[in-house]
Amino acid sequence: MSTTDSRIRDLALAVTFAGFIAVLGLVPAFSPFGFPVPITVQSLGIMITGAVLGARRGAAAVLVFLFLVALGLPLLSGGRGGLGVFAGPSVGYLIGFPIAAFVIGGLIYRRGSPFHTGYGLLAMILGGIVVLYAIGVPATAWRAGISLRAALAGSALFLVGDLAKAVVATIVAGAVHRAYPGLLPQPRPAADHVHDTATH
Repeated sequence: MSTTDSRIRDLALAVTFAGFIAVLGLVPAFSPFGFPVPITVQSLGIMITGAVLGARRGAAAVLVFLFLVALGLPLLSGGRGGLGVFAGPSVGYLIGFPIAAFVIGGLIYRRGSPFHTGYGLLAMILGGIVVLYAIGVPATAWRAGISLRAALAGSALFLVGDLAKAVVATIVAGAVHRAYPGLLPQPRPAADHVHDTATH
């Protein structure tokens, strides 16, 4: 495949998965106990996108989605869109979305084929929960004018749901990679690795 064809394919995948994330925004969001950041299912789409497309293409797909949101398209849960959402309490999570997809995709693609369920779930948790919360929680405290402890306690309300999303995303990604085994790179044979080490 030529470089041009590869770029066209990558762009098509980014647009397709950006649309997938947008569709998940049709599921209504809700804010438990008045917490300023709503609970949505779009983070499920972020996890699946990273796991299926890999680090670079997964992050690109999420950036396309966020670009459309910034243009004013009401693609976030609850019909939100526009530059204003990037000044609200959810900004840290929005910024963290492409980073989470990058981390998830990087971890899964680094291990290569075949997709391993346990490792995939670990990648979802690290990228889709640990990394995302590390960015989102401090930003929520800053933009909502609350303490970091209060933001952390409020974000704990998301944890069970996000763990469930991680499980679902792992199952979906596993099904996709089993159906299309060529997506993940094949691991290098141990003999090749030993040879490379010996020549250095």
